Amino acid sequence: MKQELASNLVRSGEITRRDFAAKTASSLLGVGLLGQSLTSKSFAAFEGSSKLRQAATAKNVIYLYMSGGQSHMDTWDPKEGVETAGPTKPIKTSADGVRISEYLPLTAQQMHHGTVINSLSSTQGAHEQGNYMMHTSYEMRGTIRHPAMGAWLNVFQGGGNSTLPNFVFIGNDSRHPGAGFFPAAQAPLFVSNPENGLKNIKNGSPEEKFQARMKLADELDKDFRTTFPHRNVKAYADMYDDAMAMMKSEDLKAFDLTQEPGDLRAAYGKEAFGQGCLLARRLVERGVRFVEVSLGGWDTHNANFVAVPDRCETLDKGLATLVADLHNRGLLEDTLIVLTSEFGRTPDINQNAGRDHYPKAFSGVMFGGGVKGGFTYGKTDKEGREVVEDKVKIMDFNASIAYALGLPLDQVIYSPSKRPFTIADKGQPITNLFA
Repeated sequence: MKQELASNLVRSGEITRRDFAAKTASSLLGVGLLGQSLTSKSFAAFEGSSKLRQAATAKNVIYLYMSGGQSHMDTWDPKEGVETAGPTKPIKTSADGVRISEYLPLTAQQMHHGTVINSLSSTQGAHEQGNYMMHTSYEMRGTIRHPAMGAWLNVFQGGGNSTLPNFVFIGNDSRHPGAGFFPAAQAPLFVSNPENGLKNIKNGSPEEKFQARMKLADELDKDFRTTFPHRNVKAYADMYDDAMAMMKSEDLKAFDLTQEPGDLRAAYGKEAFGQGCLLARRLVERGVRFVEVSLGGWDTHNANFVAVPDRCETLDKGLATLVADLHNRGLLEDTLIVLTSEFGRTPDINQNAGRDHYPKAFSGVMFGGGVKGGFTYGKTDKEGREVVEDKVKIMDFNASIAYALGLPLDQVIYSPSKRPFTIADKGQPITNLFA
């Protein structure tokens, strides 16, 4: 009798071990709020989003991120005859009227393929927050993680190579937002060292034994998948399937840079960034849609005029060779190269011969993918302090990338907590960038 009463009490009031596991799993998977109803306010939140859309001019994106805050004054927007210029001199390029820094002589020869945007402006002056906004178009919040552009591309279009991931990040920046609130299957494949390729990707066990193990794992997971038929559970199961498909893919050779001629590898530069650019070319060649390559070291509070020429030498080899290589292979027309940073550096030179954080005005660059060649958009004043023509907000910059890809800028997607989001917030694409 006592045992029966105790059992009834557990059922009526206390939480059982099974219930506890179920509620915990539901919470961790972010599915506990899926039943909330939508309101008209959710739809109204993005009435300002751009309805502009075009047939895609770009199929792929190679996104070159200059981590740390690249000095616009010493790269893409050099000045002359003013104190803020420092020792950096502008040089002519292959495009009439487009001048860039003397530290980028190889890239100067490719500027007839590209557009320089000298009027970027951000509201975020700290590294993590600026990096996050540049990648997502949203301010950082503690309650949600927003997706990066590669994840949005995956969700809206997918496609690409059926056995390789559509989104790859090459570098060591742990701050990347990845898939954000999208399922884990939309996250990038992280490659820390391009010369090492993919480690531990080959199956070291006999095929029969491996398949038996996977069958057993599938059986053990079946009850959990049935109990929680939610998207994140399915996403992790899909990731296993995708990993097994990649293990057997003939296209894994894309990650083997030793298959490239030695002189071409040398032209890209021996540093990880240059080899990452080469890997990016090999990946888009095989249908990977979005590849990001990171180059750090731009946080030049000290010795700016020592550090920037060094960073530019690495950038110059990788970028110029990438543009030329894609062009020679007939891939530049379908591939949009984007170069940007979280913010610029101060026009004023500090007491340590450095430049500090400056989100008010900085530069970005685009090549190929339908953008105008030999074009400069926007302008700062003669000292590089203020945007005086055609200010471009971060959301506008990202909307322009999405526009090139033919993505719907006004399409509202709901996070698991039923909050509405669009790919570039209320950003307006700069249609004048495109030919």
